[in-house]
Amino acid sequence: MSHNHAVADFLEESYPKFPTKIQDSYIEGYDPVSYAAPHSSLLRAETWIGMGFILSLLPALGTIVWGVSSGMFWGGSSSEGSQPTVTLIVGIVMLVVVAITAVGCVHYGRRFYRAYRAETGRVN
Repeated sequence: MSHNHAVADFLEESYPKFPTKIQDSYIEGYDPVSYAAPHSSLLRAETWIGMGFILSLLPALGTIVWGVSSGMFWGGSSSEGSQPTVTLIVGIVMLVVVAITAVGCVHYGRRFYRAYRAETGRVN
């Protein structure tokens, strides 16, 4: 009777590499549900913050309208003691800054979706 026990040499063994990405296991033709997919932009806080900044464009636009209307119509309460040019410039600066921030946040929030499209060629 032999007492030589076979011992596995773990340093020399190779193990199969299994895909770690969920899209590798998708069936051909399957469209993942947008909210449940790991690459979804709807799961990212950056996307929602960017959408909030998009809504924040409205006060900046209102400031521009206020500045334009103050310069056009004299004698109303909006033109008393105000400088319409300064209000217009502040509104334009606010609009540009908030718009750039909004586009940047949404673009950053969709980075995983763009990477998913580049890897798989899928649209959804």
